[in-house]
Amino acid sequence: MKEALFYSKEEGGKVRCQLCRHRCLLEEGKKGICGVRENRDGRLISLVYERPCTWHVDPIEKKPLFHFFPRSKAFSIATVGCNFQCSFCQNHDISQMPRDEGRIEGFSLSVSEVVDLAERNGCKSISFTYTEPTIFYEYALEVSKLAKQRGMYNNFVTNGYIEAKPLEHIRPYLDAANIDLKSFREEFYRRLCKASLKEVLESIKVYKALGIWIEITTLIIPGLNDGEEEIRGIARFIREELGKETPWHVTAFFPRYRLLDRERTKEETLKIARAIGLEEGLRYVYEGNVLGSEGEYTFCFNCKRPVIKRYGFLVTEYNLKRGSCAFCGAKIDGVGL
Repeated sequence: MKEALFYSKEEGGKVRCQLCRHRCLLEEGKKGICGVRENRDGRLISLVYERPCTWHVDPIEKKPLFHFFPRSKAFSIATVGCNFQCSFCQNHDISQMPRDEGRIEGFSLSVSEVVDLAERNGCKSISFTYTEPTIFYEYALEVSKLAKQRGMYNNFVTNGYIEAKPLEHIRPYLDAANIDLKSFREEFYRRLCKASLKEVLESIKVYKALGIWIEITTLIIPGLNDGEEEIRGIARFIREELGKETPWHVTAFFPRYRLLDRERTKEETLKIARAIGLEEGLRYVYEGNVLGSEGEYTFCFNCKRPVIKRYGFLVTEYNLKRGSCAFCGAKIDGVGL
């Protein structure tokens, strides 16, 4: 256990968490929405510091981050807990464990052990992923600092609900983020995620303003967020607020957790969403959770030829030279290309 950062002490022994945009006000002995931050004797305590529930070595393409050191390996780590309650969560067994099962599981792994493991496995970056990195912020911060000292990079795979000040604080060590933009309707976020679209959009804009490389992911769920107007709205937000160079991943839904009454997303739906993104002026739009589609490729925005071909998380062809298209010389947007 470790005293948390970013909270204030309030009257009556309460504390106000100022890490994420829920801004939980906690009485003595109570936990926040995330289930892993608790008021103990008027101090906010992280219950998951140096206590991950899992780690793996993943291709960076799995995050998905397609324009951040392609073909590299990411040391991926998570603790239990999440500040969202998505009814379609694919990792609900760990993200919702504190809420659904009333327990916190994990094993001891120190900050230095994390970075040592990443080095030994030849990882270019450390990815805080699988659940929500914001809720294990103190752990992620210390790991990121040490990773930077050792010449590695860091990235978040996140729901985009962190407050501005904690994000500014970790910015010197955080290089990239894949941010979920789950819908473009407030009602969707309120009903299915127990969160606010407005807050997500504000957070995404802070990431952009801080110069963190970002890629956006939208899980397309049949009948819930697959309408043309909504898809077009997301594409326009990305182009107008983040820039046409921001990659957008439209990915296929599979029935999960408490949303088992929906069919998986048809590939044709993803193709339509990708086409809309390109029509709206985005340079890079990808189809995710499908195999063998050209929607997995990175195309040069100038000459339209494929500069990176992928099959799932595997890069099968790489036509970039020092970050530029090998065919026409156009500079492809990203980090470490």
